[in-house]
Amino acid sequence: MAIQRMDNVGIVVEDLDAAVAFFVELGMELEGRAEVEGPFADRCTGVDGVRCDIAMVRTPDGHSRVELAKYRNPTAIGAGPHHRPHHVLGTHRIMFAVDDIEDTVARLRPHGAELLGGIARFEDSYLLCYVRGPEGVIVGLAEQLN
Repeated sequence: MAIQRMDNVGIVVEDLDAAVAFFVELGMELEGRAEVEGPFADRCTGVDGVRCDIAMVRTPDGHSRVELAKYRNPTAIGAGPHHRPHHVLGTHRIMFAVDDIEDTVARLRPHGAELLGGIARFEDSYLLCYVRGPEGVIVGLAEQLN
């Protein structure tokens, strides 16, 4: 038996509205918001008393989604500094293909995006960069060159 697809990537955030705004500015579409709680949430997460607000955003092609979760109970726990470098074990990174990497970075900056290094050229194939997004998550951007 093989997996059918990757359904979504989940990110726990402190400011749900700001995280939604960041990913919408990136070009994702808000699919919906909901409150999650109850025995199924406790069992699934292994955490008692879960109560959280979630927002699901999806890529324009409809194939990829990011689930943003704001825990109201229990309070979210910090996993260390938000500004960890990329080479730390277990660091989360999401990569998106974009049409114009410089424009994308410029649009994300007012939403708190911080360029980790610079925009780099990989041979004659791609322009690539990493920005730090909501809650310190590293977001990779790739512009394919023709």
